Amino acid sequence: MTKRSHTAQYPDKQPELPPRTRGVIGLFEENCTVCMLCARECPDWCIYIDSHKETVPAAAPGGRERSRNVLDRFAIDFALCMYCGICIEVCPFDALFWSPEFEYAETDIHELTHERDKLREWMWTVPEPPALDPRAEEPKEFGAARKAVEKAAAAAAAAEAREGQE
Repeated sequence: MTKRSHTAQYPDKQPELPPRTRGVIGLFEENCTVCMLCARECPDWCIYIDSHKETVPAAAPGGRERSRNVLDRFAIDFALCMYCGICIEVCPFDALFWSPEFEYAETDIHELTHERDKLREWMWTVPEPPALDPRAEEPKEFGAARKAVEKAAAAAAAAEAREGQE
């Protein structure tokens, strides 16, 4: 009460938002395996997913064909969404992210159902995750990946050395 109030001239001057602001949900379609966890866990049932199965030929001769889900439709009805973030938390393949975009008002409530094209556009506005604590332990996955790379590099160097001796 002792400070003067400050009025931001919103349309003319964009607000300064915190770095990890929750705006809308962005879809990284390449990571989506159509597991439907996000749609099943959504308390508002505002996520609509359609898919079909495709047969993938065998990778090796004599192998068997595999089937995989192909995403046909991924839509979120932001008129129903309560922005709880459960869908983002349960996604095991990191296909959903919070985007800081907040200007997506529509004149008709039916236009608030955004399809995967619009969700993909918002994906590119998602900020980088915060840097890891430099004092923290390295994730086990990084150590395993580094060992695999070093082993492959050592094997390649040994093969080059053998070729050089011949």
